Amino acid sequence: MKAYIAGPLWKEENRNKLEEIDVICKELSIDTFLPHRDVGIYHGKDSKKFFKGDSEFLDECDLVIALLDWKSVGSGTAWEIGYAYAKKIPVIGLVEDIDSLEMPERTCVMVFNSVELVDSLKKLKERLESSCS
Repeated sequence: MKAYIAGPLWKEENRNKLEEIDVICKELSIDTFLPHRDVGIYHGKDSKKFFKGDSEFLDECDLVIALLDWKSVGSGTAWEIGYAYAKKIPVIGLVEDIDSLEMPERTCVMVFNSVELVDSLKKLKERLESSCS
C-alpha cells in the first residue's frame, strides 16, 4: 500500500506532525510520500517540479492521509484531496481539534465531506491497521 501524506508545510511543527504520521505508516509497512521530504518546499522558483512530483505520486497512491489541524485548509492540501476524491482514492483526514469543525469559518464543506475523519493519531493507526489486514 502507498500513502500520500498531505498537509501544511510552512511551519516546522506541521512538518513534524506529518512525519509522525509517516512513522505510523512505516510501522505498518505502508510506503509513503511526504511532499517536503520527497520533492522539497516551494520557495518561488520552478513550481513545475513540485506539481509534477506531487501529482505523479498521487496517481500511484492507494490512500491519502491529510493533516487538517489549522484554521483553514491550505490550497495545496485542498487540491490534493479533491484530486484524490475525483480519482476515487480514499482520503483520511486527521483533525485532532475536531470540535472546531462546528465553527463555520473553520469548515470547508467540500473538503470535510470528501474525507473520512479521525481525531487522533491512535485512531488513525487503528484505521490504517484495518486497511492493511
